[in-house]
Amino acid sequence: MTKAPEETQTKKISLSQAIARFVPDDSAVVMGTAQETLIPFAAGHEMIRQRKRDLTLIGPISDILFDQLVGGRCVRKIRAGWVGNVITGSGYNFRRAAENRTIEIEDHSNLTLSMGLRAAAMGVSFMPTRTALGSDLYKTNSSLKTMTCPFTGNTLTAVAAIRPDVAIIHVQRSDEYGNAHVWGNLGITREACLASQSIIITAEEIVSSDVITSDPNRVITPGFRVSAVVHAPWGAHPSPVPGCYNRDHEAFIAYRTASKTPEAFADWQARQVDAVHNSDDYLALLGKERTHGLALKHHVISEETDYGY
Repeated sequence: MTKAPEETQTKKISLSQAIARFVPDDSAVVMGTAQETLIPFAAGHEMIRQRKRDLTLIGPISDILFDQLVGGRCVRKIRAGWVGNVITGSGYNFRRAAENRTIEIEDHSNLTLSMGLRAAAMGVSFMPTRTALGSDLYKTNSSLKTMTCPFTGNTLTAVAAIRPDVAIIHVQRSDEYGNAHVWGNLGITREACLASQSIIITAEEIVSSDVITSDPNRVITPGFRVSAVVHAPWGAHPSPVPGCYNRDHEAFIAYRTASKTPEAFADWQARQVDAVHNSDDYLALLGKERTHGLALKHHVISEETDYGY
């Protein structure tokens, strides 16, 4: 947790700067790694505003973020366990793109995705596992192969390493050097961070390094590996952030109607994404009554602990 000599400069920059610098066109981006919580919607919306193109999206369950990026014409390929609307089911932009074959799709289970990222995190070309044997995943996913275990002779699945260009994760709090605390389901966040070349952290709160070192075991990834830190309050809305705010069910239901046709989605994008330039704009769009109703009243904090010398 102690900053190395080269870690004397802040990594805190604006969201627009982080996306422009670390998410060029044709990037492979892993998001939604905490599975139904802490989805980095603010970062995804900034990609749409910047008209990013030919992205490969990687993730297990992305609420409606991947569907929005598909609708924003940012996506060339998706490597995922599931894409849709976690409350209403189908993701209409994704469905249209899949049916019209305008995007490539690599089907995964949550476990094969995890194994691929873990292999990259460990610096190996594949990870052996028992999962997916006999399944239809082999029909659509060229990164899965069968192999014979050299010790038992049993048939195993070999999952090829997945190496994203950038991981984007949302956290409850971070210091300006990239040391961040996360509460709740971590999903495959650690694996995704270690597997990726760059890491962008969006945080509900920027705190001092002393706050982070008060609970060092909670740090999600080494700060020296983080490329950018962004202060993004409500940056995961409408997904929930443990300790901060609940899931906004109303937003998911409204999005179902707003994405049923390309025309309806274009109107939604103009109002909800293109017209929003920062966190203040987004909070104004939500309104004080709505944010007050979603906000949790008791925030999680770390207590000081004496770890000795």
